[in-house]
This record gives sequence, structure tokens and C-alpha cells, in this order.
Amino acid sequence: MFEKQDRLGGVLATVHEEGYQVELSADNFITTQPWGLELVKRLGLGAELMQTNPACRRTFVMRKRRLYPLPDGFLMMAPTKMWPMAVTPVLSPLGKLRAGFEYFLPPSRDDRDESMAAFVRRRLGREVFERLVEPLVSGVYAADMEKLSLLATLPRFREMERKHGSLIRAMRKQMQAARAAGRHVDQSGARYSMFVTLQRGLSSLIDALAARLPKAAVRLGTNVVRVEPSGGGWRVETGEGRSDRFDALILATPSHVAAGLLKPVAAELSGDLAGIEHEGTAIVTMAFEASQVKHPMHGAGFVVPSIEGSPILAGSFSSRKYTHRAPEGKTLIRTFVGGARAPEMAEMPDAELVPLVLEELREVLGISGGPIYQVTAHWPRTMPQYHVGHLDLAARIERRCGALAGLALAGNAYGGVGIPACIHSGEQAAAKLLG
Repeated sequence: MFEKQDRLGGVLATVHEEGYQVELSADNFITTQPWGLELVKRLGLGAELMQTNPACRRTFVMRKRRLYPLPDGFLMMAPTKMWPMAVTPVLSPLGKLRAGFEYFLPPSRDDRDESMAAFVRRRLGREVFERLVEPLVSGVYAADMEKLSLLATLPRFREMERKHGSLIRAMRKQMQAARAAGRHVDQSGARYSMFVTLQRGLSSLIDALAARLPKAAVRLGTNVVRVEPSGGGWRVETGEGRSDRFDALILATPSHVAAGLLKPVAAELSGDLAGIEHEGTAIVTMAFEASQVKHPMHGAGFVVPSIEGSPILAGSFSSRKYTHRAPEGKTLIRTFVGGARAPEMAEMPDAELVPLVLEELREVLGISGGPIYQVTAHWPRTMPQYHVGHLDLAARIERRCGALAGLALAGNAYGGVGIPACIHSGEQAAAKLLG
């Protein structure tokens, strides 16, 4: 394994300082996809899985610099309960009426991909899109909703429309079935919330993986500058001028890096890989004395609609979400900025970025004074953008990669951006090359 950085893990990194546990990128992973849980258990880390704090699982939505609870039962794109939608102050009366009308709208018979924005406005109306769906989905994909592919990100909602004729009708039926069957259950019978993390931080997953590798299998601080087919395998050349030949090769780099490496040997594949755009984010983590924060923060965090004009994409009440992440009496908050809304913020100097975020948090959460601890992580060009047509592009990449013997691709640019999807991508690449 050739790793350009001086450590393993890519964007996954956990900082332990002054009694705080800070995740510098993702801070948990979803359990509805099995690959994360399965790997954790294979590595013997199952006992370290931690659920989100059950008392603080609600999400807030910003409206005019105030935080309101997301309507109970609203799951990413559609309501399962109508009364919370009817009384929420996040939507106007007309917005609520338009959302309720979704129940009676006929389904589209067009099978073509469409943008997230187009789909939600068509089914639920402009206001539900702007006030609820756009901030929720942006918090996951950091994307432009006018370009984000429905079929590549949340295809189940298209399937709901097709099968049930209405998202509201489909979600209500699914919730009834879920209540009858119980929550997600693994083979040992343990029950998990939708999101989990590891007690010692997600870096412990990387450490456990690294410990399983043979000695000298990893070369840190090594930049690969050239790859090419060689004698039925692949030759890999590094920036130090060293050249090695291997039977097979997996490129687990960002797709634009893979595009540069493959351009001399597979121009069409390189062009497709370069066609996947990337955006970046920055994550500002601050700690305060609990007495400095007026907002009760009885939830996991908040999302911010684009129409609010805020520099913030979303915020996570990290020490409420997982109580072990801060010492007693301290409050830890992670704030996300950048993405397709403001790509320049991913690389904004800390001297400009931190005061901007702090000023916004003071207004929204009623914070007095400055942070007693702070760390910022910058992740430029790390979030692939699944634009309309991404499934066709990914399929074309897979076909062209398949024409090159002994080569596989892995990473978040192809079939999913979350931790379980990335694990699955790596496992598929290994299975392809090892048969």
C-alpha cells in the first residue's frame, strides 16, 4: 500500500486532547448498510460500538436564526406523521397545504434521472424543498441540489413514488411495517440506533486494520507518480524514483487523482474519472463551558437551509450526541462549512474562518465569550458530486476499468460516500482481483 500522507485513514482522524475526543471528519456511520458493522465485528471491535444518546436524537432546522425541531417523523424527504408537519413553525400554512397535496399527486412515469431539487419540488413543493429537504441532504452530500442525482443518492424515494403513487403513503406503510418488525437487529440480537461510532474514536478502526497487515506492507509518505501495465501486471513508480511491479493494482485515490495516473494508458477512462466533480468542506470544532451556551441543545445538531444565507451548512452537538466526547461541564460543537454553497470556505484561513463561525454560533445558540478549546480540519476536494447521470457515468467507468486486466477502483466517487459504502467499495475491488 502506497500512502501519500504520513498516516493511514485518509479523512478519518480522531484527536484526543485536553479530555476531548474530536473526529476531524465523519464522526459515526450508518447501520442500515451492513458493511460497516460487519467489518467492525470481524476486527473484534463489536464491544466498542456506541449508539447515539437516545435523549438527544432530534435534529433542528434554522429559520431566521432560530432553531426549530425537525417535524417528528420527517425522514430525509417525506413525512410519516401529518400532525407534526401541520404544526411546525418551519413551514408556512401554504407550504404545509402543498406538502399534504403530495398524497393525491399522480406518480411520474418518466424513468430518467432527475435532480433532487426537481423531484422534491415536483412531489412536495418549493417550500418543503427549501426549508427541509435541501438542508438535510446538503448536510450529507455538500452538493448543489439542482445538480445532485436522485437515482445515485436516494433512489428509494423514486421507488416509493412508483410503487405507492405517493411518498407520504409509502412512508406511512414502511413505518407501520418497521414498528411491527422492530429496529435493525444484527445476528447476535443486539439492537442499534441508525448511527453508531466506536468508543475510542473512528481512528481505532484504522488502527485495527493496520495491525492486521503484514510488516512492510505499507509505505507511508510515498507519492505514486506513474502506473502502467507491465508483463501481465502493473508497474508502480513513486516520487522517489523507485519502481515496483505487481500482479494487480487497486487505485483507492480520489477519482481526479486516478484520472491523472491513468491518462497515459487509458485516456477514455481517465476522462470519465475526471468528469466526477469534487467539492470540499471545513469542520470547525469548538468547546465551551456549559454555562457559556444558553441554548439547551437537547438534540444531535442542526441543519441550515441555503436560503438563510448563513456561512454554516450544519452543526453537530458532539458532546450531546455522544456524551464521552467532552469532560463533565464542557460542551463540544462541530460546525460544517463550504460544500457547493461556498467552496472557497474549505480552504479559508483559520484566522478568517473561525471568527466567522463563532459569530454565527453566538447568535444562533446564545454563546457568550470565546471557545476554551478549538481545532479546525480542512478537506478540499474530498466530496464527490453525484450529478444527474452519475449512475451511467459510474457504469461506464466500471466497464472501461474492467477492460484493463488486473486493475480495480475503490473509493467514495462511485457507489456511495459514507463509511460503509467505502468499505464495500474496497471489498468489491479486492474480490474482483482475487477472484
